[in-house]
Amino acid sequence: MAAGRKATGWFALERVAPRWRWPILVAFALLLGLGLATARASNAASYLSDDPATCLNCHVMRNAYATWMHGSHGRVAVCNDCHVPHVNPVAKVAFKGGDGMRHSYVFTLHGEPQVLRMNRAAVPVVQGNCERCHAAQLAMIRLAASGERRCWDCHENVHGDVRSLSATPHAF
Repeated sequence: MAAGRKATGWFALERVAPRWRWPILVAFALLLGLGLATARASNAASYLSDDPATCLNCHVMRNAYATWMHGSHGRVAVCNDCHVPHVNPVAKVAFKGGDGMRHSYVFTLHGEPQVLRMNRAAVPVVQGNCERCHAAQLAMIRLAASGERRCWDCHENVHGDVRSLSATPHAF
């Protein structure tokens, strides 16, 4: 390094006019603090696991969690076994991240519907996971693979009857 030159990093405050240095540092500290507070309040670290209790972070999922826990799938599968793709780890993380961002947006703005339904992107994922786990039991695979019918059209929903959020205020 040449004599008299200072080593600079990717973000060098010495390049910024002196009167802007403190406002930039304060703004950065506020954004960092807001980000950390949001991550803590949303229990963000829990979404990195496959623990079904993570679904309880959102009050609207209590009925789905309670019916899953007391149903037959509660003994053999976790939420991510059915609700995220298992093609490869990248697809799993990408789908889980996108779905989580959509959920965060909807729940933060209180836009959740009274009756929860799968979105279009989740339907083929859940159908594929039904077929993946129950391939040995599928006697009429042509019907399931046709794309016209879904497993849950005939079989009981894993989450029991579809009810509105107000019908089960204290499901758990």
